[in-house]
Amino acid sequence: MNEADVKNETGSKEPELDVEERFLISDLCDLISQYMDQEQVKEVYNAYLFGAQAHEGQHRVSGEPYIYHPIAVARILAQMHMDVKSIVASILHDVLEDTPATRKLIEREFGKDVAHLVDGVSKLTHIKFKNKIEQQAENIQKVLLAMAKDIRVIMIKLADRLHNMRTLGALKPEKRRRIAQETLDIYIPIANRLGIFTIRHELENLVFKAMHPIRYRVLEHAVNKASGHRKELIDKINQALGSRLVEMSIDAKIVSRKKHLFSVYNKMRDKRLPFSKILDVYALRVLTDSVDDSYRVLGIVHNLFKPIPGRFKDYIAIPKSNGYQSLHTALYGPHGIPMEVQIRTDEMDKFAESGIAAHWLYKSPDEKGAVAAHARARDWLTGILEMQQSAGDSLEFLENVKVDLFHDEVYVYTPDGDIMKLPRNATPVDFAYAVHTDIGNRCVAAKLDHSFAPLNTPLYSGQTVEIVTSPGSRPNAAWLNYVVTAKARSNIRNYLKNMQADEAMSQGRRLLERCLKPLGMRLDDVKQKNLQKVLKEYGFDDVSGLLEDVGLGNRPPSLVVRRLVPERVSDGESEETREMQSQAALAISGTEGLVVSYGRCCYPIPGDQIVAKLSKGRGIVVHREGCKNLEASNKRKKSDNYIDVQWADDASGEFSCEIKLEIENKSGLLARTATVISDCGADIENVYMEDKDGFSMNLLYLIKVSDRKHLATLMRRLRRITTVMRIARM
Repeated sequence: MNEADVKNETGSKEPELDVEERFLISDLCDLISQYMDQEQVKEVYNAYLFGAQAHEGQHRVSGEPYIYHPIAVARILAQMHMDVKSIVASILHDVLEDTPATRKLIEREFGKDVAHLVDGVSKLTHIKFKNKIEQQAENIQKVLLAMAKDIRVIMIKLADRLHNMRTLGALKPEKRRRIAQETLDIYIPIANRLGIFTIRHELENLVFKAMHPIRYRVLEHAVNKASGHRKELIDKINQALGSRLVEMSIDAKIVSRKKHLFSVYNKMRDKRLPFSKILDVYALRVLTDSVDDSYRVLGIVHNLFKPIPGRFKDYIAIPKSNGYQSLHTALYGPHGIPMEVQIRTDEMDKFAESGIAAHWLYKSPDEKGAVAAHARARDWLTGILEMQQSAGDSLEFLENVKVDLFHDEVYVYTPDGDIMKLPRNATPVDFAYAVHTDIGNRCVAAKLDHSFAPLNTPLYSGQTVEIVTSPGSRPNAAWLNYVVTAKARSNIRNYLKNMQADEAMSQGRRLLERCLKPLGMRLDDVKQKNLQKVLKEYGFDDVSGLLEDVGLGNRPPSLVVRRLVPERVSDGESEETREMQSQAALAISGTEGLVVSYGRCCYPIPGDQIVAKLSKGRGIVVHREGCKNLEASNKRKKSDNYIDVQWADDASGEFSCEIKLEIENKSGLLARTATVISDCGADIENVYMEDKDGFSMNLLYLIKVSDRKHLATLMRRLRRITTVMRIARM
């Protein structure tokens, strides 16, 4: 959803906005003067004059002058003590989009930095898109790439989105829900990834209110009603803990924290609990002077109250990816009621609330956390740029970003003992790509805690992961079924695309040369003027595009040859045409790659009589002769979409094949048959069992074999099992 829907839509006037929402320029100047000099305050005021003139006559849906919105956005950033360029850009953030002002004018008046920030936040309004989804993806991609160059872009965008969410009431319900959904999908995860919890929590509550207004009111009432009793428990723990801290001479501050409504709602929904069972609505936070004191307080808390097993988390030793640090523990408080306690230093608390904004908010040399938070954000943004370079389009890029934003974490060790953070359910392939792209591309096996494990094994915290690589290996398309990190997914897709393009060009040349051979020609013998004419006709810049198109099965090679050498081949049943169609069969070796696939309807293997069909986008699909999905033989001869093929003498690889066993229903039969298949050197891809009459059953195995001889050997071994009554290839 575009902010333009919040801004310029005509509609009924809402009730008068409160003082906080109608924030004036004088109030903004007073606020920024607390940390800026007078020259900077003057620069902000000049930006206001420029913006007010540019937006003259424009109103929001609520009826207020439009300039109130940029001032409110600037106020949010001023509360984070953002720099003067950010404040100026936030006041001007909509002038490129909604007024005649140009980037050159902004650059002349306020400098290159401000012009870059304003341009980065502005949406692509002058480009026509196929649909809303593509438009959203392109706009978000533009913001994220601008953010990667200057992180202040996303700070302005988050503040802009926060104020729009605060003022959603003027819009129609369906538009409120659409904006709220986009906020939930994109902006809340970004705020979380950058560690800006103040903005994240407020956005979550506003999204909850917009998407489920009735649930929001009911839950808000329930929390307020229950607050009295819960606060009594908090006060008792507070008093007991405070007294013990004084005894131990630890200087610490204890504050109570109320869980925000969106978190309460998610917990009720995810765990299917009534509100009465949610016992951590209120919690305690203990703020200390040092890390040592934090761990000492943890010991005191566990001595006072019994800890709940499995609920302790140490984010100080191993911070979250957004820089968050704290000790979390859950306790059985008075009357056995569970309570949550968070323990961290004052500095950690500042960064927990401000995240990346702490880079501007706290600038003293002692505030190392801000520098660390900024470095972590930079690492993430570098990953964003890598994703963009390997993504095919804006929709794929947005999908990768969403994958990267939504995750819980596991912590694993490299063989050298370094800790690596990965999303939950990450696999060794994700780990390999996290180490380095080349490691991922050449990955062939993995060791978990020094034992070999499949590449699709989910990783768990504490494991040591070692990747085995091979110079000749390459990414497997099957990896896309289980990798979870955006970096792994985008790199695999990018590699496969390039690999498929290369293989398709090679296959296309092979198919064209095969059609030209009966005419005594090669592709290099085709007249240049004919080639250029065909390229222009088909819309290709060079011959590689044509070869790839033929190799992918989008154009029958015989038709292309007729266009390339019209003087030698006519469209009728000439001698040359018949000779071209009855040429020697194309040899299939099993190593052609992505442009040759094998029909899963009939599972051809070396030794079978085979036929190939051109399939758009897939290249050649090989079937067994007699497959029910093929046309009759006489029709195939008249079609340009079929190619005569045969297995090469040196055909190699593993090919899927399906066999059916009718077997007596006795215990251990599955294990016994599977053992025989394994001993014969065949891999089992899938197995399906169906009961027949209580005395016998059918076992359907999908296995991988090298050829018909291998399959025959395996089937003979299976027939020797006394309980096997019949066996057949499907």
